[in-house]
Amino acid sequence: MEADDAAAAHLPEKPKFAPLSSGDKQPGGDAKVEFRRVPVPQHRMTPLKTAWMELYKPITENLKLDMRMNLKSKKVVEIKTTQKTTSPEALQKAADFVHAYLLGFEIRDAIALLRLDDLYVECFEIKDVKTLRGEHLSRCIGRLAGKDGKTKFTIENATRTRIVLADTRIHILGSFQNIRVARDALCSLILGSPASKVYSKLRSTCARLNDS
Repeated sequence: MEADDAAAAHLPEKPKFAPLSSGDKQPGGDAKVEFRRVPVPQHRMTPLKTAWMELYKPITENLKLDMRMNLKSKKVVEIKTTQKTTSPEALQKAADFVHAYLLGFEIRDAIALLRLDDLYVECFEIKDVKTLRGEHLSRCIGRLAGKDGKTKFTIENATRTRIVLADTRIHILGSFQNIRVARDALCSLILGSPASKVYSKLRSTCARLNDS
């Protein structure tokens, strides 16, 4: 035991390195400029033009990135790092922020992706859960939304998520655990469970999550 302590005393100290920033030079070259391209669906072009400055300011002022609309293709938003960019995750966060807005989330909800680390967007379609056609599909979409959007708002508030119903596609923004709870509730509604039964199950699940 004493021999081990003596050997440990002669070991050199561990080196301490400062964390690298994205602007630091890599061995053998200058700092690499990175790009992200976010495709823009045709039906989201007009909302994108309307809200351009609200998207542009957080990305350029807070994250120190460059953003532009590619005027040649007109269907791609390009984001790239600059010399002032300090965070290595900034580029991916900015791309996720723009992508979330293009999926249909409001800017005040999507901007949380820039501020918090454990938020994600999950997408799935109704046909992934159950194959429905015609009036059955229309009734299913109505069941998910509820009267005046009541069902959707209830699930959002109970699970602390945001949900977008885009025709047969469903997009959920939130933390991993909350997305799972919201997805289970939506899947139960798609499979035909009455809203009252989904609410009671949601209430017990959320109470269990809050206690843990």
